[in-house]
Amino acid sequence: MNTDTNNPAEAELHARRAAALQMGGPEGLAKQASLGKLTARERIDRLLDAGSFSEMGMLAGKGRYDAHGAFVSFTPANAVIGAGDIDSRRVVVSADDFTIRGGSSESTVSDKWIYAERYAHQMRLPLVRLVETAGGSIRILEQNQSTKIPGYPSWPWMPLLAQSPVVGVALGACAGLGAIKVTMSHFSVMVKGMAQVFAGGPPVVQRGIGEEIHKEALGGAAVHTRVSGIVTNAAENEDDAFAQVRRFLSFMPANVWSVPQRAARADDPRRADAWLDEAIPLDTRKVFDVRKILKSVFDQDSLFELGRGFGGSTVTMLGRLDGCAVGIVANDPRVMGGALTVQAARKLERFVDVCDTFHLPLVNFVDQPGVMFGSEAEKAGTLGAALGAISAIEQSRVPWCAIILRRSFGVGGQMHGPQHGPDGYALLHRFAWPTARWGSIPIEGGVAAAYKRELAEAPDARERQDELEAYYQQLSSPFRTAERFGVIDIIQPRETRSLLCDWVQDAHAVTQGQTGIRSRTFR
Repeated sequence: MNTDTNNPAEAELHARRAAALQMGGPEGLAKQASLGKLTARERIDRLLDAGSFSEMGMLAGKGRYDAHGAFVSFTPANAVIGAGDIDSRRVVVSADDFTIRGGSSESTVSDKWIYAERYAHQMRLPLVRLVETAGGSIRILEQNQSTKIPGYPSWPWMPLLAQSPVVGVALGACAGLGAIKVTMSHFSVMVKGMAQVFAGGPPVVQRGIGEEIHKEALGGAAVHTRVSGIVTNAAENEDDAFAQVRRFLSFMPANVWSVPQRAARADDPRRADAWLDEAIPLDTRKVFDVRKILKSVFDQDSLFELGRGFGGSTVTMLGRLDGCAVGIVANDPRVMGGALTVQAARKLERFVDVCDTFHLPLVNFVDQPGVMFGSEAEKAGTLGAALGAISAIEQSRVPWCAIILRRSFGVGGQMHGPQHGPDGYALLHRFAWPTARWGSIPIEGGVAAAYKRELAEAPDARERQDELEAYYQQLSSPFRTAERFGVIDIIQPRETRSLLCDWVQDAHAVTQGQTGIRSRTFR
């Protein structure tokens, strides 16, 4: 661009733009690079399609003037905002600039980043927040000579969550407001070893409660993707984080008034992998790899797992059937036997809400022994968390299809799909593999409880228990349920993909008539 001009206003414009592009200046940029981190502008370039970014608010910041009021220099606000494309689809991006005062509110113009959120809301576009901010700074009191009551009345965070996909990416220390920006989203990801998320950083914690702790132990990826569950996924590096963002958004519509785009059909809907017929061990004490089953059933290379490190007994994924985007729920018997733990229930509730908000039909691969029991489970409030998940399931409006692989017992087993739905009833499409069993209680434990006295008095308690269990196993045959149309059909496992690819045509069509903001608030 030619910057030679005799027009003072034009010259000042060029000077201000050049300063904005320099961000925190040579020193700030060098420090960011020394930490192995990209700058806000580099991050936007890596995330978006090349050349698609259209910046807004480049001139927001702080000018310095001489005694006569003439312009001297300019320091930009530490937020870069605008709109661009991801895979040729429009999104809004808001990126914190850590090279200017650590991204703190002392050097920000809050109206700028809030405008990005308002723009996404009004234009009904997805929003991606690239977050690296130290949060509030005590120095702002001196700068403003006053303080303010917390809150941003013009920030439409709740209506935005109800309307458009929102993504939070943690790329450094994200304290206070930064932590909220990351976690108040439909999908969040943080870079391992680089990003931390917390309400207050180590100095605040030490001063407030006397606990001395390193920032990684306080709010690193191991804490929030495995223990608290407030961040969905961890990433190996920044490029991995951006790749996950692009992958997540590929399954999402632009907003709730549209439906997810159908991808090109690249996998035969009639593909039938014969090994599935032996995927479930006949010995119920043996486990199996549910992810291997899912990989076989869904379109090749289409699976994207959310929250693998948290609530591991429940698997949540996005995937495709004959090109159509769907949500996937499954139980992993290798983790807590697949039982519904408090973490798994919270994870399930959130995932169902995301899928229902953005019109993704749900497929559930069921091997659910029930809600986790025991003293620790009771203290953790597992039943309360289960009720939250049930509420999300029952209020969902998208079509559900359940494939019962092995077990479906008790309250946890009930949650394989909506039983009543928001209109008072639900059409739950339900099938089973021949290895499936269900009931109010597993036979092994049920026999021990119901025949406690008889077993205690039997000459050979083990033999008598085996006899009783064999008898009840016969009564629990899935074919007896099929006789009463308790399931649509018992199917050969290899038929599962073909069945689901047929079902998804109808499910995809009906979701197009369900667009709009749902009554249940996303949380």
